[in-house]
Amino acid sequence: MRLLILTDLDGTLLDHASYEFSPARPVLDLLADRGVPVVLASSKTAAEIALWQQRLGLARWPAVVENGAALFDGHFDDAAYRRLRAALAEIGAPFRGFGDMEVAEVMELTGLSPEDAALARKREHSEPGLWLGTEAELPAFLDALAARGITARRGGRFLTLSFGASKAARLSELRARFASDLVLALGDAPNDAEMLEAADRGVIVRNDHGPGLPPLAGEASGRIRRSRAPGPAGWAEGVGALLTEIGWTGKGDVNG
Repeated sequence: MRLLILTDLDGTLLDHASYEFSPARPVLDLLADRGVPVVLASSKTAAEIALWQQRLGLARWPAVVENGAALFDGHFDDAAYRRLRAALAEIGAPFRGFGDMEVAEVMELTGLSPEDAALARKREHSEPGLWLGTEAELPAFLDALAARGITARRGGRFLTLSFGASKAARLSELRARFASDLVLALGDAPNDAEMLEAADRGVIVRNDHGPGLPPLAGEASGRIRRSRAPGPAGWAEGVGALLTEIGWTGKGDVNG
């Protein structure tokens, strides 16, 4: 069996507040021993993801960046981001994106260190930000974006704009790349819903800090489950349960 794991970062594999991941370390080590691709699928930029791949020991695998806007394999190109920022300037709506913020403001909103906040502003494909207008004004903004080919997705903290694509679409590409028999996805926020539904199995990691996820169709059959613990402890709980279920409790590179 060839297993593939796609996982959100903030609030899922990383603690929402501290960005700690130590509760997940033993399971990550087991997956590394088994040769299982663990693909980070996040709203983070390629510059941020590259650092987290190193910290987590996942640099050998690709990553899904900026909410699915691109699949990162080591190449950087910000042409799409420059087009997006130009469209926002043309619309002129009360939306404050990372491109409008200094590093200190990104730090305050995200809890990132100065170095990581600077990397979060180094965008290539999408723009997370805050909607500062009223809810009544939001549909007109979304329509103006759609007319320019731009979509908007709500995550745990921000409204993120991009020229389309999704974590779910990248899941299909990765399934084909790795010839995977079983795909497990993990996430904690509304922007993870499509990825969870597209996977063979899904884990909704408990979210105590944001909107979380409403009931998904796959939960009725047990294909999608919810963790009891939040953050990396819930991640380890969900992945560990699947590995036990399929009998992977020791070492050995079964993903060949």
